[in-house]
Amino acid sequence: MVAEVRGFSPDDDAPVFVISVAATLAGMHAQTLRQYDRLGLVSPSRTRGGGRRYSGRDVAMLREVQRLSQEGVSLAGIQRILELENQVDALQSRVRELDREVTALRGAAGLGHRVFAVGPTGDVIAVRAGQRPRSGRSQALVVWRPTPRG
Repeated sequence: MVAEVRGFSPDDDAPVFVISVAATLAGMHAQTLRQYDRLGLVSPSRTRGGGRRYSGRDVAMLREVQRLSQEGVSLAGIQRILELENQVDALQSRVRELDREVTALRGAAGLGHRVFAVGPTGDVIAVRAGQRPRSGRSQALVVWRPTPRG
């Protein structure tokens, strides 16, 4: 969703505003809200009788639609922007989920950050954190830091 909509608590999803109140809160005419609903830009909840009920999140979304419209974005463009923002949110959520899964799997497997050193023959070898490679001669330590490409 849009940045203005992020950070809402679960109560902000409660459909509590009738269309006239939502229109006032969003600074729009009720007919505009009906049009946005028909177009699928903002889809409020419905009562058993079919009346629209808007949540705090819906009102924030109406304000965002209005802002984009005032900047000259067409309604079709706004709809596409909202779809893409929803996709981005879903993908970011999936990345966080996968990151937590990778962290848990690494912890379960006992894998942390990989540490490398120079072995006795000059080869690069993997060692455990805090472990020194077996060396017959040198006690030299070489630290390699990649430099940003410019």
